[in-house]
Amino acid sequence: MGDKVFYVTTPIYYPSDKLHIGHALTTTMADTLARYKRLRGYDVYFLTGSDEHGQKIQRRAQEAGLEPLKFVDGIVATFKELWRRLNISYDDFIRTTEPRHMHAVQILLRRIYEQGDIYKATYEGWYCTPCETFFTERQLVDGNCPDCGRPVELLKEESYFFRMSKYADRLLQHIKDNPDFIQPASRRNEMISFIESGLEDLCISRTTFDWGIPFPMDTGHVVYVWFDALTNYISALGYGTEDESLLHKYWPEAVHLVGKDIVRFHTVIWPIILMAAGLEPPRQVYGHGWLLVEGGKMSKSKGNVVDPMVLIDRYGSDAIRYFLLREMPYGSDGVYSEEALVNRINTDLANDFGNLLSRTTAMIEKFNQGVLAAPVASEPLDEDLKAVARKVPAELDAALNNFEFSRALGAIWRLVNRANKYIEETAPWALAKDPTKQPRLQTVLYNLAEVVRQATIMVEPFMPGVPARVWQQLGLADVPEALTWKSLSVWGAIPAGIKIRRGAPLFPRIDIKNLEGDKTVATEATVPAAAEATEAKPVEEEITIEEFARVKLKVAQVLAAEKVAKTDKLLKLEVKMGDEKRTIVAGIALHYQPEELVGKKVVIVANLKPAKLRGIVSQGMVLAAVDDDALSLITPEKPVDDGAQVR
Repeated sequence: MGDKVFYVTTPIYYPSDKLHIGHALTTTMADTLARYKRLRGYDVYFLTGSDEHGQKIQRRAQEAGLEPLKFVDGIVATFKELWRRLNISYDDFIRTTEPRHMHAVQILLRRIYEQGDIYKATYEGWYCTPCETFFTERQLVDGNCPDCGRPVELLKEESYFFRMSKYADRLLQHIKDNPDFIQPASRRNEMISFIESGLEDLCISRTTFDWGIPFPMDTGHVVYVWFDALTNYISALGYGTEDESLLHKYWPEAVHLVGKDIVRFHTVIWPIILMAAGLEPPRQVYGHGWLLVEGGKMSKSKGNVVDPMVLIDRYGSDAIRYFLLREMPYGSDGVYSEEALVNRINTDLANDFGNLLSRTTAMIEKFNQGVLAAPVASEPLDEDLKAVARKVPAELDAALNNFEFSRALGAIWRLVNRANKYIEETAPWALAKDPTKQPRLQTVLYNLAEVVRQATIMVEPFMPGVPARVWQQLGLADVPEALTWKSLSVWGAIPAGIKIRRGAPLFPRIDIKNLEGDKTVATEATVPAAAEATEAKPVEEEITIEEFARVKLKVAQVLAAEKVAKTDKLLKLEVKMGDEKRTIVAGIALHYQPEELVGKKVVIVANLKPAKLRGIVSQGMVLAAVDDDALSLITPEKPVDDGAQVR
C-alpha cells in the first residue's frame, strides 16, 4: 500500500431494478473500510456508481416505453437515496453514461488496439443476456448459463476481440507473486484453476443492439458491457484526460469489493485489460459470499428480494449496517432473516452496547449527581479491564485489513461484554451505600465511561450514526481530542468533572412477537409497519379482563395531519379527546393522505408511555386493521363524542 493512501470501490450496480439488501452489504463493507481508514488518517477515495449500458437495459427500457437514459435515471436516483439513508460516505458516484467515462473507455480501447491486441472476427457462441456474458458450449450447465441458470441465446455476429490469451501466463505469475491479490484464498485457488484451464480471447463489441458506448475504431459496433463497466475504476480518476492527478495518486492502490459471482471479471479480465494498457493491476480484490434468504440467492424471479429501505424505516440504518457486517462470515455465504436481525438488535445492540451506556450514565447520575469524577487507585479488576481495551484496536485493525468485518466487531464486543461483567464484579450500587467506598465508586464509574468512549470510537466506521448520540450523553461533544483514534492509546482521555446527560436508549428492545403480526395492530413506528404485518396467528397466551382493563382505548378526532420529514411511512397527527389535545406519530403514510384524515375519528391507546420518534414526542398509538397489503383505521360505527372510552 502507498503511504497513507486508500482507494476502495464497490461494483457499479446495474439499474434494471431497485437494489436489494445484498447490494447494501457490499456497499456497507466498502463504506466501513473507507470510514476506518479516514479515522486512521489515510487519504481515502471511495467510489461507487451504476453500470447503465447493455442489451438487458435496452430491453427493459423498451418494455417500460422509455428511452434507456430516462429509464435508468429514475432507478439511479433510488440508488443514491438508499446510500444516503444508509450513511454511505462515497467520494464519487460514476455513471457509465457520463461523457467522462465514455471518453476513458474509448481512449483505453484505442491504446490497446494500436499495439495489436484487438482484432476483428466473426463470433458464434452462447450469450446470457441477464449476466451480459458469453459462454462456450463446454461452460454451459445443462444447456443453461453456468452463473444464473437461465436460458442462453446462440449468437453469431461480427465482433472485435481482445487477445486475453496473450496475457494468461503473465497474470498467473502476478497472482502467484502476490498471494493477497485475490481474497479469500478459496477464490484465489478458483481463479488459478480457471486460468490454467486455458483463457480464450474476449469478444469486446456487439452489433445486435446500440445502447452502449460506440466502438471508437468502428462506430457500427458498441463496446461489450463488461469492458465498459470495469473501466469505471480508472475513468472516475480521470484516466485519458489532461488531468490524471487522481489516477497517479490512487492507482494502483485499489481495493475492489465484489460478490463472489463477479470475481472472475475483476481478477482475470480486468487485470489483463490493465496489463495490455500498460497499467498495473489493482492491489486487491475481495470476493465476499452472498447474503442468502429462504429459497437461496435473492432474485426478483424467486420473489425473495429483501428491500433495505423497508428495513431502514423499521429499524434504523445503524442496526441494519451492524447486522450485515456482523452476520457475514469471512468469504462465505451469510443468511438473512428478520428474526435474526431482531435478535442481533436485542442482544448485541440493546442488551450489550446500549445497556452499557444506559447503566453507566444512570449510575453516574444517581450516585454522583451526573458528574464524572477522577479515578483514584487502580485494582486488579481495573487492570484486567484496561488490558482487554489495549488489545482491541490492534485486533480490529488486523481484522479489517483482512476484510473480516464480523471478527472486527467481535473484538469490540469483547470489550463491551467485559465492561458489563465488570459492573457485576464491582457492584457500584453496593459501593454507593458505604461512604468509605466513595473513591472506589468514582474509579469504577470512570472506568465504565472510558470503555464506552473507546468502544464508541471503534464502532464509528460500522455504525456512523451512533457516536454523536453517545457523545451527547457522555458530555464529550465539545471534547474532540477525546474522540480520535489516537486517543485510544491513552486510558483516561475523558476530563474529570464532565457532566453526564443521560438520554433515550440507543437501541430500544424490539418485541420479537411483533414480527408475527396481527389482524389488528398499533400503527406506531416503534413496531413493524402495519403494511408489512403477516396473517394473524392463533393467540398463544390468554389474558384476564383485569389485564385488558389496564389498556385505555379512546376515540380521538384528527385535527391536523402532516408527513414526517425524511420518512416514507410516518404521519404526525394532532388529535383531540374531549378537552385534551395530543400529538401522535403513526406509520400510515403509505395508506392515507394527510388531508383525508382531518376530521376523522380514530381509536387510540391513550395510556401508552410517550416515545420520541424522529424528534417528535408521540403520546399514544392509533389502531388499524391489516389484511395483506390493505390497512384500515379503526373508527366508530356510529357518531360518538371524541374522548369516548372504547371497551
